[in-house]
Amino acid sequence: MRSAPRTHAEASRARKDLVSGEVRPEAELVRFVVGPDGSAVPDLARKLPGRGMWVAADRASVSAAAKKGLFARSAKASVKAAPDLADQVERLLRQRLLAALGLARKAGDLTSGFEKVAAAVSGGKAAWLIEASDGAADGRGKLLRLARHQSPPPGVVGVFTSAELGLALGGENVIHTAFLAGRAAERWAEDVRRFGGFSPLLPEDWREEPVEAKREP
Repeated sequence: MRSAPRTHAEASRARKDLVSGEVRPEAELVRFVVGPDGSAVPDLARKLPGRGMWVAADRASVSAAAKKGLFARSAKASVKAAPDLADQVERLLRQRLLAALGLARKAGDLTSGFEKVAAAVSGGKAAWLIEASDGAADGRGKLLRLARHQSPPPGVVGVFTSAELGLALGGENVIHTAFLAGRAAERWAEDVRRFGGFSPLLPEDWREEPVEAKREP
């Protein structure tokens, strides 16, 4: 069981998960509201009007809340929850992450290209290493080796294709990107962690790459 919030400010950012009944930080939850059509609507930005209903940010919890009618119970009204509600949350989080990358690029918080990313990682400036899921293993392996020497090492995300990254960042064939440390990266990390509850952050085949290939010679 999680400990109770220790301060008023911490308490104001904590909510009860509909499924487990645990009080958890908002950063670990997804807010839902009742839409105009009486359906449960994900509110990832936590700005939609209406009484919020909070569910742990993972696929099993959102699916359980929909299947067991917990939104209706919380709202004390008839609330429809789509069977694919967890898939909807995953898609929205994915879109939100890509949109945030676009904003970060405009603000100068991102750098792309192998050499620039390698310099950011080596200099300890990278909070996140964002690798295209369809990029070549060789370049990715070199950057991952560099990342292991950073303290703390940057997080690694490999869920977007080079086309998706290119569209978000206004380029073509974007393979290697680093999100530089700072407030924007900290905000992005919150959504990354929530997304990780719905989808792996790294492709399965990356785990099959030989460990030896990722070590320093």
